[in-house]
Amino acid sequence: MSDFWSGAGVDLHLESQPGDGEGRRAGLERALRDAVRGGRLAPGTRLPPTRRLAAEAGLSRNTVKAAYDQLVAEGYLTARQGSGTRVADLPAVTARPSGTAADPTAPRFDLRPGSPDVGAFPTAAWLRAVRRALATAPTSAYGYGDPRGRVELRTALSAYLGRARGVVAPPERIVVTTGYVQGLALLTRALGGPAVGMEDPGLPFHREVVRRAGGRVLPVPVDERGVRPQELGALGAVVVTPAHQYPTGVTLHPERRRALTDWARARGALLVEDDYDGEFRYDRQPVGALQGMAPHDVVYLGTASKTLGPALRLGWMVLPPHLVDAVADTKLHSDHHTETLGQLALADLIGSHAYDRHVRACRLRYRRRRDLLLERLGGHRGVRGVAAGLHALVEVPDEAAARERAAAAGLAVGFLGEHWHAREDGKGGQGQSGQGGEGGGDGAGGSGGGAGDGCAGGSRGGAGGGGRPQGLVVGYGTPREGAYPEALDVLVKVLDEV
Repeated sequence: MSDFWSGAGVDLHLESQPGDGEGRRAGLERALRDAVRGGRLAPGTRLPPTRRLAAEAGLSRNTVKAAYDQLVAEGYLTARQGSGTRVADLPAVTARPSGTAADPTAPRFDLRPGSPDVGAFPTAAWLRAVRRALATAPTSAYGYGDPRGRVELRTALSAYLGRARGVVAPPERIVVTTGYVQGLALLTRALGGPAVGMEDPGLPFHREVVRRAGGRVLPVPVDERGVRPQELGALGAVVVTPAHQYPTGVTLHPERRRALTDWARARGALLVEDDYDGEFRYDRQPVGALQGMAPHDVVYLGTASKTLGPALRLGWMVLPPHLVDAVADTKLHSDHHTETLGQLALADLIGSHAYDRHVRACRLRYRRRRDLLLERLGGHRGVRGVAAGLHALVEVPDEAAARERAAAAGLAVGFLGEHWHAREDGKGGQGQSGQGGEGGGDGAGGSGGGAGDGCAGGSRGGAGGGGRPQGLVVGYGTPREGAYPEALDVLVKVLDEV
């Protein structure tokens, strides 16, 4: 008897070639036993009837029945009248490969930045959108599609981004992606691996995305007015987070916005706008996207990860006309196109305005969380970046001590020291002034350590060295609603100890 595949009720592949000195029944027993032990046959799986399995395996029915009976006796299978023969519910025995780390344990108190409250996902509204989308989807929606994405979603995004974020977004200039990370990688590859300026401090993972896509990363300093345009030099592209800089929380100053777009036009350079949480502004209406000021010089990258949830893997790029074909071709040869059914559901959610209602509800929820954070921190002076977004920067005098206290308390937070670019020459940017050096041309920067220095111009010592500030990056979107107050209590305790 050789290896075979059974289609009798369930798809079943068994490696049942008898071994040396092993009979046909013993070979079947071993194959079934190995499949159960290895997890290929999950607990509760119903096995084919003995008559069918015997016919397909080229065995007698008595041989199959005897093998089943033996494995029932050993506890691998169960047999009940009327329910057939099934795999028993055995405890999992999964050997960890040598050198493989154990699964990370979830922290007791989670204030890490970068995630929304996924418990607030609008399940009922999403289900309604999915049903409507499936009911009206053309047959072509289930085949291979346009690498730019479904036209239904691109049309819905065009209207939404125009009215909610001030983005000039004709549907033909939108490319749907599986998220911001893919958009950044696609753009880097489509540009041929350029030298890319990235904010300092900024997210290290995004720098690595650019590097792995063939780009070269150069740091551009950030101060209390945002990224410093005078430091851009001869760069051909720069990635910025103007609505709410990550991790400092600074909103790009209007003078800097104009300076950036002037620089891009004058040099024929490209601005890449990461609008990761631009919908969440608490002291005024959300600031419009930078792209609206210079739609031919800015690539706008947005995502549903903060508004709905990272699990959807839906993002979008709004491109200058001359980049659309190159990015679409890169997307085609990357993964062909983003999955379609989620695109159709999101298009319906936006078109029915359920998306707007959800964003407004989240904005109120996160504002209450932001307010509670400020209330619990009381007189702590070094809290920054709270006008918008889902995180705040809390300055501390000793980041290493804060890390130790937080770990002991079971509190997970982000640390500013992890976000600085590596510096071999002690300088922070492209120009002559270092991260803590002379002020910028518009009066930003400074070498003092006062409250006005934001997060980039101070002279305090820090984990990053060279006068870099230290702080905790506190995400108030991550915890579930009921866990949030207790997590803040632990945060306050840690700060008091530091």
